[in-house]
Amino acid sequence: MAGHQALVWRVLPEQPSAAVLVLHGGQEHSLAKPGPLNLPGLRMQGFIRAIKRETAAADVAIGVVRYRHRGWNGAQADAARDTAAALNDLAEELGHVPTVLVGHSMGGRAALRSAGHPNVTGVVALAPWCPQDDPCAQLEGRDVVLLHGDRDRVTKPGDTRLLAARARAAGAQVCGYTVTGSGHTLLKRAGDWHRATARLTAGLLGLRDLPAEAAAALALNGAAPGGLDLPLLPLPRTEQGTRPRPPVRTES
Repeated sequence: MAGHQALVWRVLPEQPSAAVLVLHGGQEHSLAKPGPLNLPGLRMQGFIRAIKRETAAADVAIGVVRYRHRGWNGAQADAARDTAAALNDLAEELGHVPTVLVGHSMGGRAALRSAGHPNVTGVVALAPWCPQDDPCAQLEGRDVVLLHGDRDRVTKPGDTRLLAARARAAGAQVCGYTVTGSGHTLLKRAGDWHRATARLTAGLLGLRDLPAEAAAALALNGAAPGGLDLPLLPLPRTEQGTRPRPPVRTES
């Protein structure tokens, strides 16, 4: 689609030192254009608010990826193409800043597929769609955190765990969480989903300490099996003793 604007900013500081891109879900096949009342996009608003609160003390830009079509559409991989376009626009506008991708379902698949972009340092994938033949080489050197509800009937938690193991073998730093009692819509335990995603995203950007179990999992490599099926415990609204640290700006 000519003139398509793939990147839409929600927070844009004067001089961002890091960025977060949020990617909503979609369908396996659909060439329809997402409308103004887009439920998958609305679902991500709580995550955007939580990330905004968590990164408020730092100059972090927050954007969303705007899709041309509702579907992935087979080999066209439309959501991944739009994500790549958004990342290119981000890099042109902000330069080489560390960037974390946060994606749900099809958006999680697009985030994982697009993680090879030079700006991307980490991915937080929520109930991601993880076909077993999707590539993992692009995840080498990236921090990858995967969260999946054990009651998901749309995307398979087992496929996510398989992807986690393949990604670690490919050279990614990987951590996986199971959200007990929650399904694909992320409505059950919504507060835990929002807070965990925001805190993990801030941790991957160096703005706060990562949870000890996540840090330990990300330190494993190769065929190490640990840290890929951690229970996500209920999270309080606030935590004491954490202070924002400015993200390290990488040089191009």
